[in-house]
This record gives sequence, C-alpha cells and structure tokens, in this order.
Amino acid sequence: MQNGISLAKFIIEQQRNNPKIADDFTGLLNDIAATCKSISHLVNRGGLIHILGTAGTENIQGESQKKLDIISNNVMIKSLEWTGHLRAMVSEEVEGIISIPNQYPRGNYLLLFDPLDGSSNTDVNVSVGTIFSILRCPDGVNNPIEKDFLQQGIHQVGAGFCVYGPTTMMVLTIGSGVSGFTLDHDIGEFILTHPNMTIPTDTAEFAINMSNQRFWEAPVQQYIEECIKGKEGSRGKNFNMRWVASMVAEVYRILIRGGVFMYPRDNKDPTKAGRIRLMYEANPMSFIVEQAGGASSTGYQPILEVQPENIHQRIPVILGSKNEIDRIVAYHALLA
Repeated sequence: MQNGISLAKFIIEQQRNNPKIADDFTGLLNDIAATCKSISHLVNRGGLIHILGTAGTENIQGESQKKLDIISNNVMIKSLEWTGHLRAMVSEEVEGIISIPNQYPRGNYLLLFDPLDGSSNTDVNVSVGTIFSILRCPDGVNNPIEKDFLQQGIHQVGAGFCVYGPTTMMVLTIGSGVSGFTLDHDIGEFILTHPNMTIPTDTAEFAINMSNQRFWEAPVQQYIEECIKGKEGSRGKNFNMRWVASMVAEVYRILIRGGVFMYPRDNKDPTKAGRIRLMYEANPMSFIVEQAGGASSTGYQPILEVQPENIHQRIPVILGSKNEIDRIVAYHALLA
C-alpha cells in the first residue's frame, strides 16, 4: 500500500494533465480529505469517547440530530473556514449561508456538504459518511448569498463522498471519471485503490424503502412490482433488494457492482416533493454516478439539470445503472 498513489499525488497529476485545474482547487480537495480523516477518527471512536446517541436538538429540516451530526458539522466548518480556498459554505445542519470569518482569506469556491449522511445508523454500527459538492463562486461576488449557490448540478467543478465503514473510503470526481481511495491508517493517507470506477449498465439489484410502497406513484409501483415478480414476471429474471438507509453506502455499492437507488416522489407528505436534499446530496451523488457511466433522474428530468430554488430543497432521486434508470424514466413518461 505504501507504494500506491496517494490522493495528494493523484490530485497533482490531474492538475498537470489539465491546466484548467487551479492550485487553490487542488488545495481545497486536500483540505477536504484531511477533514474527512478527522471525522472518520471520531466515528470510529464514538462509543469510546461517548459521542453516540441523540443530541436532543433538530436541524433546519426538523430532523432529530445525533451528537455526531453536530460534531462532524463543526469539524467541517472549523477545518475549512481558515484555509483561504472558500468564499462560503452550506451545510445540511445549518439554516443559512456559512460565511468565512473576516480574519481569514477567501478563495474562489463554494462548498456544500452533508457532514454525516446516514447518522441514524451510528448507534447500530452501520456505515455512514460525508458528502460534498464544490461550485465556483460567481465572479465579482465577495460575500455570497443564497442565490449565488443556486447553480444547477451540471456546474459542479468537483464532488465526492467518504464512507466510514469497515474501511474509510473516499470517492471523488472532478469531471473526468471517478476514482476511489482507501484510507491507510498506518501512514495517514488516502491511497488510490479503485481507479476509473464504472457502474455496470445492467443490474438485478434495487434499493428502496418498501415501507413507503403505498405512497408511491404508478411508475415506481410498476417497476418494483416487475422486480418482485422476478423470473416468473415480465422481466424474466430475479432481482435482489437492499436498503441500508445510508445514501453513501447505497451509492458506493452501486459503484462497485451496479444497482438502482430510489427515494422517489410520493404522497406521504404533500408539502415535500422528495426526501433527498438537492444541493448537497442529490447533485454530488448524481455527478459521481454519471461520471461513472450511470444515470440519475427525478423520474421527470435529469437531476443535474434541476434549477435549485433554495439551498435546502428536497427532490425525488432515482440513480444507478443506466439501462434500469432509462426504463424507470420511460415508465414516468407513460404512466405519470
């Protein structure tokens, strides 16, 4: 492992091959990687230092916060606000824009992140992770406000996620494919272990929360019914179902062996168009999936083409192996 390509070396080589990648961008990626190492350490030691369990507070979405949600959010902010690479940040755990304190230099990028995706799993020792999206700050904007963040996903200059599981993995794209790195704790470095990650176009595996089945729209009902009928149904093959309730774990599995992840539109709560947050969950994951040869959609339009309306906007998410996503989108066109 010590002879492998480190994340730092990988990023420098990418910069040498692409003169459009600036020094401050590579510096930002290295800073994010260092921050994820810190969060990984805290997650691994959660039970030993008594930071598991509920914090007794709610985030801006009205969701109960875990202690590690708050701690991870603080780690992200404090580790990145002083680096000089960012002009502002957005977090799942914070209502408004996170400004860079005046005493620190400001960079050219906007960072959006979910500091601990799947945090409900921390108490039962299931994989959780960090998701991030990087946008370029509009020219001439020194103090970004919400509208400066409301860029379509196609304008992301980088995106990635870390999975804190049996090993700590970082998956990264800067718009030229997807690479996976494993944290070598002995040397404290992310090492390239999964170059050129590619999602198989076909799959026989889907991930969805079946407890919401009665609330789904007709296109999703039909697709899941076909999968469940298996070899005896119209698809003529058996499907497997997975559900981890951790988006980072679901997407990582799809990157490794294919599959479909769905949190579709439903009528369970008419005030919410979907469950997944667009800006710091759906957009970065869709960017990664599409760079790996997969596809992503709300069912009605490509996720990366959705025009954001607010920084905490929720949308339906259907992503994964391309041929299956194309089929589900076709069902929406016919049945919705």
